Amino acid sequence: MSQGSIEITATWKGELTFVGQNAAGGTVQMGVLDGKPGIGPMQLLLVAVAGCTGEDIVSILQKKRTKVAGMQVRVSGKRADDYPMIWTHIHIIYLIWGEDIKTKDVEQAIELSETKYCSVGLMLGKSSKVTSEYRILKPGENAG
Repeated sequence: MSQGSIEITATWKGELTFVGQNAAGGTVQMGVLDGKPGIGPMQLLLVAVAGCTGEDIVSILQKKRTKVAGMQVRVSGKRADDYPMIWTHIHIIYLIWGEDIKTKDVEQAIELSETKYCSVGLMLGKSSKVTSEYRILKPGENAG
């Protein structure tokens, strides 16, 4: 499903700070603004893969009528030592809270996201080794 042409603007706010905005008015801050830290452009790629794959997995599990009480996607990355210092390894940890969540459903949802649906992860996988793991937790259980 194509979304056609999309335009994003990034407006310089001084020093090395930019604020990105989409046509709907959603914003993201890159760099320090008014004393508040933002998220760096390379970190935004990790945020993007977390959100992209998280949306996929929640959607797939909901279609399977799985009662997901909560989900967190933790992403870590290692960058190359030399410029352009791209991500060379990205590791994703899926934490899923709920009752009676079937392992096979989670594994299938992750596999579909990572191999078919998450365009961010698939793009990053062209230049990075992407690995993942998951944990199913009871509601209220601490993930650590």
